Amino acid sequence: MGQQPKALTPEQSPQHRFGYELRQLRKNQGLSMRALAAQAFISHSKLQKWENGERPPRYRSEVEFVDSLLNAGGSLVESWELISPRVSGRGHVSDSRLHVSEASLGLAKATAIQAPSDDEGIFVPARLRDGSVIFVALDRRAVLRGGVGIGAAAAIGAGTPTAADSGVTSGLSRHPRRFAGAYSGTPVEYLQRTRRLLIDSDNLLGPGQAIKAAREHISIIKELRRDANGTDRHVLMELQTQYAEFTSWLYEDLGDFESAQFWLDRAFQWSHTVGDGDLTAYVMARKAQLAGEMRDLGDVVDLAEAARRMARPRSRLAAVARTYESYGHALRGKAADSERAIDEVRNALDSVFADPSPWGVWLNPQYVDVHRAQGLEALGKHGQAADIFMTAIQSLPEGYHRDRGVYLARAATAHAGAGAPEQAASVGLQALVVAGDTGSGRILQELARLDKALTPWRRLPEVNEFRTTFDSVLVHEHES
Repeated sequence: MGQQPKALTPEQSPQHRFGYELRQLRKNQGLSMRALAAQAFISHSKLQKWENGERPPRYRSEVEFVDSLLNAGGSLVESWELISPRVSGRGHVSDSRLHVSEASLGLAKATAIQAPSDDEGIFVPARLRDGSVIFVALDRRAVLRGGVGIGAAAAIGAGTPTAADSGVTSGLSRHPRRFAGAYSGTPVEYLQRTRRLLIDSDNLLGPGQAIKAAREHISIIKELRRDANGTDRHVLMELQTQYAEFTSWLYEDLGDFESAQFWLDRAFQWSHTVGDGDLTAYVMARKAQLAGEMRDLGDVVDLAEAARRMARPRSRLAAVARTYESYGHALRGKAADSERAIDEVRNALDSVFADPSPWGVWLNPQYVDVHRAQGLEALGKHGQAADIFMTAIQSLPEGYHRDRGVYLARAATAHAGAGAPEQAASVGLQALVVAGDTGSGRILQELARLDKALTPWRRLPEVNEFRTTFDSVLVHEHES
């Protein structure tokens, strides 16, 4: 027997009224909770929390999309607007620095570190009174009104016009119906070219601007699949899977690991309908990589080993999975296992070069070295890690701007661990520039670690310069 829905009393609170109305609208449309969650591109558990009055939606655009799917005519949005307090940039500006309220900070602490999933809200690094750094949800318009300095605006992406600023909204019901004849080539060719352009722009400009386009293109593909048959339908499903994996990557770079996991789960599910073993193995390897980014000691090695079993023997994807497995062993303190795995990957590079699979083509000596450096850093071998990071950075091709920033930030943290604070601060400042250009949450999170690691040397001029500059891009907890 399925779980009975939680009884709601609409009069109890605006949050319960919103959940009650959402449930009634869904039932009136004859939709199950899972069906609506799939259409709205949100997780079932998230929708369940909304309906049960346990957690309201964070962003207007989420509510507007669900409102349109349920043909609610705006009534669901009106109910959501009555819920208070919502995450916002309430507070005041002092000393040219944006401050955030206790309520906003409390909610931020209660949720996973995340980044914006739409144009209504943004997550920014915030300095608490105890000196620690967390990511806090703020309303984009409040940030703009608050007069955040140009460095902070760049770091959080607040100064860049978006589709939302021009009144453009997303959602299938707001698009004209898609016809294959509307494209000069085929819809698949158009969508493939667009994905390639989004990947290129992500590394130069960061993920913030690409997420909206990637999600909208998934909606377009789903709509095109309704009228497609045979091979066309199969190819579109494969492309939908690729876009889902890319969307997961964008959220990961923003630091929103919950959304990254959601989209990787979608990609994994959809990959099985495609029947492409390489694609499924690649998504599983990405699951291992994401677990490593989250420092999940329990999952990295298991997921990487599963990806290796799925991959063709001695293939490039098997080497990719082994690379992530190496880092997993390092996180668990298994130095010998980590080195053995990374040595196997290095020895296999020449043989996998001719692998015809399109997945993992970026696997090269520099990529392997970076992951070896990550493993050494996790094992406490900071000096070795810093040297390898810096050598790999010098070999990066042009256009890998965001990746350069990530490696710089990690190299800086390794320098700090090795007892070289001046060099750590200098490299950290370079990484901070890239964070401002791209809005990468991964860079900012690494720099927050560096900021803490440099505390013992805070009186050194170079360290003071880094920490002061980093502090200038943070919002600050309101002094009550």
